[in-house]
Formats: sequence, structure tokens, C-alpha cells
Amino acid sequence: MAEGYPTKPVRIIVGFGPGGVVDILARLMGQWLSERLGQPFVIENRPGAGTNIATETTVRAPPDGYTLLMVSTVNAWNASLYDKLNFNFIRDIAPVASIERGSGVMEVHPLFPAKTVPEFIAYAKANPGKVNMGAVAGGSTHLYGELFKVMAGVDLVTVHYRNSPLTDLIGGQLQCMFDPLASSIEHIRAGELRALAVTSATRLEVLPDIPTVGEFVPGYEATVWNGIGAPKNLPAEIVDKLNKEINAALADPKMKARIADLGAEVLAGSPADLRRLIAEETEKWARVVRAANIKVE
Repeated sequence: MAEGYPTKPVRIIVGFGPGGVVDILARLMGQWLSERLGQPFVIENRPGAGTNIATETTVRAPPDGYTLLMVSTVNAWNASLYDKLNFNFIRDIAPVASIERGSGVMEVHPLFPAKTVPEFIAYAKANPGKVNMGAVAGGSTHLYGELFKVMAGVDLVTVHYRNSPLTDLIGGQLQCMFDPLASSIEHIRAGELRALAVTSATRLEVLPDIPTVGEFVPGYEATVWNGIGAPKNLPAEIVDKLNKEINAALADPKMKARIADLGAEVLAGSPADLRRLIAEETEKWARVVRAANIKVE
């Protein structure tokens, strides 16, 4: 079966609208797979319900390799954020290959008095309930901040937004934010925001002088990741064929550079590696959701 696969166009379902990081990654990988495997890999955007519409569409598709899903950290979050889902992500989606891991950045308005994470923690503890943190409910800006609050033992006021609070942080209406690096890095370089730390486990090449949060709050690490999944019971031969081609893409210098431009790093691995990552992240963020009592309306 794998020898002849694919014999017709393959769709990659994306749970976000066009133009975002996940959509760009899907198109990069789709183009690579199209060129290597000789059939179109067509991107199908199915935004809505926190990516659950896209996931459910994939779960209901035949496990024949012609419907794939861009999987991400959001899928791990949703297992706890939503009380009722029509699927079990870990059970119903077969991991195929991871693609990349992206960092967030802990940042403040330039006039905020703290210039380091220890200074920020000291200020927040001296001024409980007086530091406003912008966040989109249930997203990385929210969960990264809640994890920091729990691990650093600080009382920050979470101010919820429907869309990114970045404009209000730059304007001084907010004091801090945990933002995806890709959307903040140009503002940091322009001096409109002050980066205190990155949320990844190690320092990043794009901001080499900025420490990690974990250097001051031991064990803190918060990143987003993306990969490819498929309906469960996809034949192992097709999983292995797709995994091999995706890992070949991640080894290509041009692909590495494009992913770096998105503020991320390649994350190559086996299907088993992705399965383990999904399980670990689902449990990790479930603890944060429970501790912060986060609910998605």
C-alpha cells in the first residue's frame, strides 16, 4: 500500500485561518511532500471551536492517508479546556511526525520598573494584584502566564482579550504578557517592548542575550509545537513513509531557515516521539488548567 501511496491528492486540514504560523507550516510541508511524492497536498483551512472542528473532521475521515491534520499544543490544551468533545485526541488521532517547536517570550512595557525576571517577581510580590497581564482565554498567552503565576508564586491580574493584547501592552494599558515570539520579536527589536526571558528550555539564537524563564524559576518551560497527525488505524507503512519524508524536509537547510524565520526550531522525530510528546503535554497543561480553574465558554 505504501509503495503506491499517494495515488491522488491528499488534504492537510488546518484548524486555523490562512496566514498564521500553523497555516504557513502546513503550506511549506505540503509543497515539500507534493514535490517528493508526486501528488498535490492541498491545505484545507477549518478554523473554529479552538481547532476542534478540524480535529473532528479528521477523526471521521477514512484512515487511508488522504486526510492529514496539523496537530499542535492546542490539541493537548483542549483535552482539559473543554468538558465535552466528540473525540479523544490521544486515542483517535495517529501521530505521524513532529515539525517544529516555538518559544514564547515574557515581556513588559519599557517603562515597567523590572528589567529582569527576579526583579519582576519581587515587584509583583510587593504589589499583589496590581500587575495586569494580557491574555487570550485558553491560548498560549493565558496558559504560559498561569503556569508562571503558579510556579513563581505571584499574583498577577489576568486581563482577558478576544484577540491579541499586544497593542495594549505596547500602549501601556498592560504591564506584562507572555506572547509567541514570532509576533513580538520585531517590537522587541524596535524597543517598543522589553523582553525579560524566553519560555523555552534553552536560550534562542534569535535572542541570544535573553535568558530563559527557567533560569530563575526552575523547571519552567512552555512552548508550542506542531506536527502531522492522521485518523487512527492509518497503516504503519504510510505513517513511516510520511514520517521519513517530513524528517527529510526538516533536515533541509532552506526549510530550517524558513522555520527559524517563524521564531521556531525544527523538531524531528519518530511517530512514537510525537505520541510521547502529546501525552506529556496533555498531562502537564491539564494540571495548569485545573490549578487556574480555566474554562472555555
